[in-house]
Amino acid sequence: MKLRTATTAAGVAGVMALLAACSGATTGTSASGGKAADAADLALTPTTPQAAEPVAAVNWLLEDEPDSLDLDTQGGSAGRTVLTNVCERLYQLQPDMSVRPFLARQTARPDATHLVLTLRDDVTFHDGSKMTADDVLFSLKRHAAPEMEQSDEFANVSAMRKTGEDEITITFKEPDALFTKALAGDAGLVHNREQVEKAGKDFGTPGQGDACSGPYELSGWKSGDSITLTRADSYWGEKPLTGKVVFRWADDSAMVNALATGAADGTYADNIGTAAALRGKKGLDEYFGPSTSTLALIPTERGGLADPDVRRALSLALDRSGIAKSGYGGLVEPWATPVGSGAWGYEQETFAAAQKQLTDAPARPDGQDLAKAKELVRNAKKAPDEPIVIGTDSSQGRMVIANAVRAALTQIGLKARIKTVPAAQYGEFYGDKEARADIDVLVADWYISKSDPLGFYDNGLSDSSNNWVGFRSSAYDAKLKEGLRTLDDAKRAALAIDVQRQFADAAVWIPVAQVPTALVIDDKLTGPPASMAYLYHPWAAKLGAKKG
Repeated sequence: MKLRTATTAAGVAGVMALLAACSGATTGTSASGGKAADAADLALTPTTPQAAEPVAAVNWLLEDEPDSLDLDTQGGSAGRTVLTNVCERLYQLQPDMSVRPFLARQTARPDATHLVLTLRDDVTFHDGSKMTADDVLFSLKRHAAPEMEQSDEFANVSAMRKTGEDEITITFKEPDALFTKALAGDAGLVHNREQVEKAGKDFGTPGQGDACSGPYELSGWKSGDSITLTRADSYWGEKPLTGKVVFRWADDSAMVNALATGAADGTYADNIGTAAALRGKKGLDEYFGPSTSTLALIPTERGGLADPDVRRALSLALDRSGIAKSGYGGLVEPWATPVGSGAWGYEQETFAAAQKQLTDAPARPDGQDLAKAKELVRNAKKAPDEPIVIGTDSSQGRMVIANAVRAALTQIGLKARIKTVPAAQYGEFYGDKEARADIDVLVADWYISKSDPLGFYDNGLSDSSNNWVGFRSSAYDAKLKEGLRTLDDAKRAALAIDVQRQFADAAVWIPVAQVPTALVIDDKLTGPPASMAYLYHPWAAKLGAKKG
């Protein structure tokens, strides 16, 4: 699981001012089935139009400087945005959020607990050496080491062995349906063993090489200033159109100014407010694509929302359309689950239909919704007498959500107050039980790295560290674990939808909106994916100029 980085206070101030000047959004239909009167009518598209011509160089913006370009030791969206153009994976996430074998030329499952990877024999690293099965095995074992970021992805792996000159066999303790999706993420990165071992503890730091095989090489990292990638002329695959990509970083307000003035050519905006502030700006195009990211309310251990009927009542009374318009420039969509549509990497129509059947998260509550919510509170076994405390920082969007939650609770006869903390302290709410001891519900941003809803719903397991409210269901646990073992996509989708319904009925988390991936780009450029795949797909390789 991955949580969004808290927005800096300086950046928030600038974007708040710009958001205030944004025009009203158009009418759209909520995927939860209701009418989203104030949400933008965004057509989420996984790709942008294909580029026609090469460009010599582009200037690209990140929200912050990567701490490291060794994703085994330091994850983060900034590092991934850079490195996904340089390093390749055994599987590759596609713009439509499906996955396919990549450095693994062919895959097979001789039985439910074995995965055989037949590797490409034409891949070379940037130093000219050939990728071998030894490099792949080294990389997998490095990812799996207990101290590494991706170690949890290998919890179900009992053995990884070289079983041929170009073959790796992975053995599982039990069937693992999500492992190939992990191999399309950071668990599938393949490094040149010799180069990694030569760099030692300095691997991934400024001045070191990249030890990879992708379409771009890491040609420079000036700490505090910029990172430069140049086209790898010896690349084994299709040559990219753009010759050089220079990355710099800026807070939200500086990013808006740089894009508006043409000082930068594009960004994948971590903060949707950046895209809202630039909506309709001359010289820029904006594209919105599928993402797993959502805004949600997470009830805590404190107990103010311990009763599921009270949680359901809050969900029914929450004005999601108002939040979308006032807090996010209309660029988020009222949503009925706590995971976005980018998680639908398979059986997309099935998941879309199931989403529309969830009716307890209306885009804008009507009289019937509010009457039902008040009845739930009246009949609740543990309706709180003390004010429900809503935890947030002072960022524009989260404050809008917090105020909407307070208004909804007041409307259904409950007391509420908001506890606002600095951005740095806000991040502690996620991982520190003591930090959230004085709040009943957290205004949260959340995304998952895998394109499978089951990768989110393990948050509802009885023993999950993210199940703060203490939801316990042996039926839920059994169904979810069955889904994780089910290799057939159609069968796994049916199990995931069953789990989704149980999670929604218990209101373990309360969904607010799905947040699309936002690509802001100079209107003379096109080509990269518009979806969340940009974090794991070589997006710059398709970046180029429009025809003419």
